[in-house]
Amino acid sequence: MHIGPYFLANPLFVAPMAGVTDRPFRLLCKALGAGYAVSEMVTSRKDLWDSLKTARRANHEGEPGPIAVQIAGTDAPMMAEAALYNIDRGAQIIDINMGCPAKKVCNKWAGSALMQNEALAVQIAAAVVTACAPRNVPVTLKMRTGWCQEHKNAVSLARQLEAVGIQMLAVHGRTREQGYKGAAEYDTIAAVKAAVRVPVVANGDIDSPEKARAVLAATGADAIMVGRAAQGRPWIFREINHFLATGEHLAPPLVAEVRSLLLEHLHDHYRLYGNETGVRSARKHIAWYVRSLPNGERLRQCINRIDDCAAQWQAVADYFAELGAQMERLPHTRRTDIPQERQEKLTA
Repeated sequence: MHIGPYFLANPLFVAPMAGVTDRPFRLLCKALGAGYAVSEMVTSRKDLWDSLKTARRANHEGEPGPIAVQIAGTDAPMMAEAALYNIDRGAQIIDINMGCPAKKVCNKWAGSALMQNEALAVQIAAAVVTACAPRNVPVTLKMRTGWCQEHKNAVSLARQLEAVGIQMLAVHGRTREQGYKGAAEYDTIAAVKAAVRVPVVANGDIDSPEKARAVLAATGADAIMVGRAAQGRPWIFREINHFLATGEHLAPPLVAEVRSLLLEHLHDHYRLYGNETGVRSARKHIAWYVRSLPNGERLRQCINRIDDCAAQWQAVADYFAELGAQMERLPHTRRTDIPQERQEKLTA
């Protein structure tokens, strides 16, 4: 699959998630099988570009290409300027956010709120495409099926976006009104795929290799995008890759590998955020990794009381060392897919 001049290793994408898909997380997912990752959204407000938050989001040091940056806003000239700002900082693909359902974004008429105003949505897309064209930077866009059940306009909007030069469309199978509630539907994504010639990416509720295969078959999409299911489980991409290629399941990672992945993830996370912010923002990642492991809740409560990166890292290392020792004493329990009855033995 290609996006402009860029060939992608596989059709498995990491969804852009605010507060999650920072550079350390993207690097980890790519190392574990993701063919493509899009950054957290960067605001089009120029007065915020000098903020530490934006500087971190625009940091692509050591990140393999293609580097894709998502931008968000409601003003066409500002969005065009934001695209150029990010290109100057390493972006090779610009993605426009028309899918975020968060109230603080939609209340400003950005994100999925733009789907209520097709004319403005298309105007923004056209302005960004025009700004990026001289730099040979492709522009993609992520949207939802519509604003609400009564206003599902993804197909009509997709045609207009393709006409102004958008080179790939990612569609989350829910309306903005749904947020993340209920089940994603894929009929609208299939309709978008049938309506346009550019690549279409299916997103929403893809949380297993079987679901990935089913969504590809149901939608005819060129790729799939995984978001929440990769939180604390970044190896899901290699599991999906293996299943799509062979029809067989890849064994879950050993606890020792999860320990190594998480500790290295934390090191990279601390380097980006520093001690004060790093120790707080790492808590959610740690909790996601251990949520299904024995005594994971106990570790979560422990790290929430720690305000130093070195101490937090050590607490995680100690937890996995103890867990590994316990599992060595119980045959066939060194993997992370521990049967419930064995978990009860470990936590007793």
